[in-house]
Amino acid sequence: MPDRPRPTVPAPLRELRVPFGRRAVVVGAGSFGTAVAVLLARGGLRTTLQARTPEQAERLQADRANVRYLPGVEFPSQLRIGHVGDGLARAEYVFLGVPSRGLDEVIAGLEAAGLGPRASLVSLAKGLVPPDGMAPTIMMRASFGEQRVACIGGPAHAREMVHEGAGLVAASANEELANALAQVFIRAGVVCEQSDDPVGVELAGIAKNAAALAAGATERQGLNAAGAAAGHIFAEVWRYAEARGARPESMIGLAGTGDLVATTLAPQSRNRRAGEMLADGVPGAEIPDRIGQAVESFETVPLLARALERAGDDAPVLSGLARLIAGDLPLDDWVALVRTTVPPPARWRHAPRAGTWERMVAHVRGWFARRPAELERPPV
Repeated sequence: MPDRPRPTVPAPLRELRVPFGRRAVVVGAGSFGTAVAVLLARGGLRTTLQARTPEQAERLQADRANVRYLPGVEFPSQLRIGHVGDGLARAEYVFLGVPSRGLDEVIAGLEAAGLGPRASLVSLAKGLVPPDGMAPTIMMRASFGEQRVACIGGPAHAREMVHEGAGLVAASANEELANALAQVFIRAGVVCEQSDDPVGVELAGIAKNAAALAAGATERQGLNAAGAAAGHIFAEVWRYAEARGARPESMIGLAGTGDLVATTLAPQSRNRRAGEMLADGVPGAEIPDRIGQAVESFETVPLLARALERAGDDAPVLSGLARLIAGDLPLDDWVALVRTTVPPPARWRHAPRAGTWERMVAHVRGWFARRPAELERPPV
């Protein structure tokens, strides 16, 4: 790998110890899970990449690369390859690199597979867990407690992340856990921000996937339409996230707008490509097979639309996108919906009425004029 400038490490991070030699397991050998495993090994963790089956593990070990999902990236010599359960018993960090639709099943089987009682769980998913559309860290903390749970967000296309770097966000209610994760990625040559807003980071990633899908579906109708589609959806999800305690910086920063720009610009983005296929008339049910990997937004958008509807949030563009995926809304009607939807008005901040300052000064002067006589007496 060619030399490149290392990220600048903030002072609070430099004061903490990098967790060298600790063990990590990455469950799921897709493109992003594989890239994360490579970075963790570079960052000083004794890492095992866990494949779904012994046969897949043997193939990865023989090639010392993930030819199917991450071609052109050689595995570091210290990266171990295993299959289900390998390495869990001694792992301090377990990264869940599986699609959100299967996250509940994976979590349910972790303890039986040997998960230690003190291991931290880190979600790499950018989707919601069916059937209720729950954010991954919310579901995980119900089983493991919020102090053991974290997530990773930010603009991080797998191949570029390994070769050129990325801008990640490590989010957890546990500051020590977020710090430790950030240090490992920074040591591996990747910028990593810390956050204590995991739900906000997750919903930011979910919003950007849905927005990128929407932009891909409308781009051929004009850049204004594509921008409007992405902007509508991002705003609709943000209003929902804000009501659940998410902070603005999670949507504005790396996890939100940073990831949104990276995903909508990237020709290889699965969500963008899926949107373009919808515009070509390919049925939504066929698109994941054609792409060859899971398209998180295809399952997340319908879940998110139902969640917003249950919450009473108005989200016409997101709901229309869910109908477009299902084949219930023609593309022309979807574009018309994007072009004609008017967002709710801003929450206006009214300027003070004319004369307010003068009235305030007069009030203060009147108070001094009326103050009790004993306050005016000189001290004895």
